[in-house]
This record gives sequence, C-alpha cells and structure tokens, in this order.
Amino acid sequence: MFLDPAEFEITSVLESSWQQIRDEYIALPNDAFDPWVQRRMYGKGWSVYGLFADGEHIDGACAKCPKTAELIRSIDGVSRAGFSRLAPHTHIKAHVGWAVSVYRLHLGLVVPQGCRLRVSNDTKRWEEGKCLIFDDTVDHEAWNDSDQIRGILLLDFLRPGITELREDEAPEDVRRFVESLKNQ
Repeated sequence: MFLDPAEFEITSVLESSWQQIRDEYIALPNDAFDPWVQRRMYGKGWSVYGLFADGEHIDGACAKCPKTAELIRSIDGVSRAGFSRLAPHTHIKAHVGWAVSVYRLHLGLVVPQGCRLRVSNDTKRWEEGKCLIFDDTVDHEAWNDSDQIRGILLLDFLRPGITELREDEAPEDVRRFVESLKNQ
C-alpha cells in the first residue's frame, strides 16, 4: 500500500535537501512542538510543529525554518506540512485518515532503530534522507520502539489528477488545531 517515491518529482526535491531540513528540525526547541490533538490514537508521545495548514504557510513557524519553508513553497499542491516527532516507546494505534484529495509523504530526518510504519499489510522502516509515500485513508499505524526521538517531515500533497486543494472533511478537533496553528 506504499507508493513508489520514484514516481513523484517531489521526492527528489526533498531527498536532495534532507540534511538542511534535518538541521532546521534539530534546531527547534523542544517546547516548539505541540501534542497532536487526536490523543486517543497514542496517549502521549506524538508531537508536531506545523509549517503549512490548508495550503497556507504559518508565518512564524516558517520564519524559524526558512530553507524548509522555501522548499515546501516550491512544491505545487501542498496542503499540510510540518515536523512530526515520536517519543521513545510510542505507538500510534491503527487509524484511517480523512484527506482523500492528497497523498502523505514522510521524509526521514532522525530515525533510530526500531521505528516503523504499517500501511495495510505492508510495514516499512523510515530511513534518514528517504521518503515514504502512502494513502492516509488506508488503515495505518506507527511505532518508535527505540530509546530516542524519531523525527520526520510530514507533508500532504495533491494526488495525481486532482488539480486544486479542496477542503477534506477533517474531524472537529483537528480543524480547531489547524486553525490555532494558522493564527499563531
């Protein structure tokens, strides 16, 4: 259920600059990350730093990560983007996303041993500097079984054949969270 990253031009843009992206991610203070709102999926240990929400950049966040923001702005059809952290020994339970107009991309930035992502019946490990692309509306879950934080760039981009961003029906708690990011 993973898609071949080589089929998407976006991967070469991100993978060729992954170390610059990682450096900006690492430079962020720990308190810059917010717990993801859907805690029923993980309890604690999953936090995010939003850069783009609903196709709009988040000014303050992008100012702290200018190279990453510039790269994301150069990619057509990005609806959401940001850094995602999984604390040691965190499990994001199986769930299905709502964004039917986009694919989800994960770019590995800091990936200790013991971190993996299952989409449908296929499980893969993140690799530093490499992209994984999948359909978020398919059942998936993630683990960090290590003693270190796992960090990725998470990015949603338009699926082939869809030409404009449209409002996918996000859960109410997610909509409120995204609005709070946009108003920072």
